[in-house]
Amino acid sequence: MRAITNGKIYTITNGIFDPGTVLMDGGRIVAVGEKVDLPPGTEVVDVKGAWVFPGFIDAHTHLAVGGEGFGMGHADYNEAFDPVTPHLRAIDAVFPEDVGLRDAVSVGITTAGVTPGSANVIGGQGVVIKTQGRTVAEMTLGPWGMKAALGENPKMVYGEQKKMPSTRLGIAAVLRDQLVKAQNYLEKVKKAAGNPDKLPERDLKLEALAEVIKGELPLRVHAHRADDIMTALRVGEEFGLRVIIEHCTEGHKVAKELARRGVSCTVGPTFGARSKVELRDKSWRTPAALAEAGVRFAIISDHPFSNVRFLPLFAGLAVREGLPEEAALRAITIDAAALVGQEARLGSIEAGKDADLVVLSGHPFSLKTQTLYTFINGELVYSRN
Repeated sequence: MRAITNGKIYTITNGIFDPGTVLMDGGRIVAVGEKVDLPPGTEVVDVKGAWVFPGFIDAHTHLAVGGEGFGMGHADYNEAFDPVTPHLRAIDAVFPEDVGLRDAVSVGITTAGVTPGSANVIGGQGVVIKTQGRTVAEMTLGPWGMKAALGENPKMVYGEQKKMPSTRLGIAAVLRDQLVKAQNYLEKVKKAAGNPDKLPERDLKLEALAEVIKGELPLRVHAHRADDIMTALRVGEEFGLRVIIEHCTEGHKVAKELARRGVSCTVGPTFGARSKVELRDKSWRTPAALAEAGVRFAIISDHPFSNVRFLPLFAGLAVREGLPEEAALRAITIDAAALVGQEARLGSIEAGKDADLVVLSGHPFSLKTQTLYTFINGELVYSRN
């Protein structure tokens, strides 16, 4: 057993213990509180004066598939020659030795959603991983969802190839067409129940999309502009899908629509220049507008498009522009965990959850704060010393 003692413990969901203790065993949190009985032989890590949080979660990245330090030789997130690739899986490209993963643990990010890119209308299935491990099997927690994309990126990729889709109309039409095909495929499978000879020929694309139609995976739609966000909501309603909006740059314009439908979103990357038209109205005030409307969201880095190391500071910049501090902390912990389908295991310091913890010298939103220790599954994976 291992215990972190004498720190200021931010549980996220059950208040603050100052000072407090977290007891870990077998990769899980056993107990947390102001007074925790430590069994004989417990390894004690005294962090007097430090701040302890659940491991931070970056809900949308291209970590380990994005080519950092390798250039295009390891840029494995876009298969940009077919606008419909739901059968692609990010797990097949995860490189456990990616330097971005080292950056992540150095700031206390212990979990990441890793997604295909946005070149295609349907880009493939993402994966949720721990940021430390020898193999992808060891790191994987589960599927992230099915990536889809509206707007500028698919238009640019396929317009240059002089094929459909080259307009927003075309993108929506391609998306609907594939969803109908998946519905039809499922109906054929259903009618063939008990009669294998009547089963349709296997189609990996439609099998993958069938998980979305059945509600087993969310459709996670890259949408920056407000009109694209509304298209995603409209298509989701037409097919009865569970939709999550990715990036949601103009979410402040349609926050009430998102709230009314109970749709969650990720926000970012807000740091950096407005590199394309869709980013013209990006603002650090978007998270505050979403929170005010009652929308659940996560703040993201979209690494490597902004660096994963600055995720806590991104949350802090949103606080400066009106987001309540508690909401900002939730946006990189428990709410981010919910958006990647892992809130039962991650995102707060509670008995029974994974022992993923970060120990900081001060508040995570401060430029002066240093990461002292990062633990994943109760094991020390980073120490400043």
